[in-house]
Amino acid sequence: MADYMYDVAIIGAGPGGYVAGIRAGQLGLKACVIEKDKPGGVCLNVGCIPSKALIRQAELFHDGKAALEAAGATVDLSGWNYRPAWKKSRDAAAKLSRGVQFLLKKNNVDYIEGSARLTGARELELEGGRKITAAAVIVATGSRPRELPGFEFDEDRVLSSTGALMLEEVPKSLAVLGAGAIGMELAFVMNAFGARVTVVELLDRALPLEDEETAAVVAKEFKRSGIEILTGAKALGVERSGEGIKLRVRAGDGTESIVEAERLLVGVGRAPNTAGLGLEELGVKLERGYVRVGDYMETDVAGVYAIGDIVPTLQLAHVASKEGEIAAEHIAHVLKGTPLPKEKGVDPLLVPSAVYCEPQIGSFGLSEARAKETGVRHAVARFPFRGIGKAVATESPEGLVKLVYDPETTEILGASVVGAAATEVVHELLLAKGAELLAEDLADLVHAHPTISEGVMEAARAALGRAVHA
Repeated sequence: MADYMYDVAIIGAGPGGYVAGIRAGQLGLKACVIEKDKPGGVCLNVGCIPSKALIRQAELFHDGKAALEAAGATVDLSGWNYRPAWKKSRDAAAKLSRGVQFLLKKNNVDYIEGSARLTGARELELEGGRKITAAAVIVATGSRPRELPGFEFDEDRVLSSTGALMLEEVPKSLAVLGAGAIGMELAFVMNAFGARVTVVELLDRALPLEDEETAAVVAKEFKRSGIEILTGAKALGVERSGEGIKLRVRAGDGTESIVEAERLLVGVGRAPNTAGLGLEELGVKLERGYVRVGDYMETDVAGVYAIGDIVPTLQLAHVASKEGEIAAEHIAHVLKGTPLPKEKGVDPLLVPSAVYCEPQIGSFGLSEARAKETGVRHAVARFPFRGIGKAVATESPEGLVKLVYDPETTEILGASVVGAAATEVVHELLLAKGAELLAEDLADLVHAHPTISEGVMEAARAALGRAVHA
């Protein structure tokens, strides 16, 4: 006999799970969200939110010091303490975590603390032996930092991203393994607060998932700020001691060297949390640890859905949220006859990617390289931040807006923006893509002056051969 009965039970209260629960509540479904840790999941508690709070504090610290010194002031940092900045990041996470619980309650969604596993397509067992039955289940258990053999986390000398965010003191030096978004963002934070930082990347450039031209702008600014970036370099092993670490690295030419630092951050991606949930026993198919899903995020087992980092889609919080909405709407359609979701899944070409260090990168759709690889007819238009009045006035001239478009129709195929406010500005281009607007529509739209968004207008005008401030 079940202790509780629901229309839908959701395992995991991260940005996928809690959004799915709220959407289910809005659609009149009796829903519960089960979470073994804290509401908001990794993103809100030890990911997106606290890291962005630290990035903001790092910007204020670095820019404030630079501004005072430029004005002739002598800045004495002898009494400076990192902990207040760290505390702000934890306060932001705690506040938003409480907000998630409030939103669930507001939408009549039960919040249940504890672990859960599937014992049937319609049955869940909670720790302590409690049972839940539900007409449908959404698994949204997220991911964890990926470990590399020989570089296992001890959260003392060898840190995961979680461990790095929980540091209450800035290390004197930090080695970062992996130049993806996580590694580069935390490298920026620690460097801004005074750490000597070395980034080691196996591939031939930093931010290898981003457009090469825009990623090069970030790498250039990192090097200018004193961050050493070793690309085409393989980490062979790490030696730990009471005083720090020694990272053995082999360069592309075969030469080996030692990177010494107080701590090592390993930021080489994330692994899905699918073990111990009873999925495979139930007949849910897994591939390399990820759950296989079809239309509307439903697995091979009818009534069981999976969303977010445990499925082989983009591991981004906003993707998980959208997938949660799609799954909840499909369940409501099956149970209550509400309209089908507009999308059967998330179109990866309409998903924005964001890197939040300074300078920022915001991108979506086809990059120039991807368009070439796939043989898509395309052209590229660029507009430099140095031609944007607001960027020059605010001393942020490093960057560009890059537009990939069809040269015959001027249809937007993709875009990448690097520079100040890039993660905000890119959405104008994304909206234009989704609405099937053309470059000329953006070129003719009157933009407020001075704004960074004028760069979008100028890039669109460049596609038409009529940029004004180039």
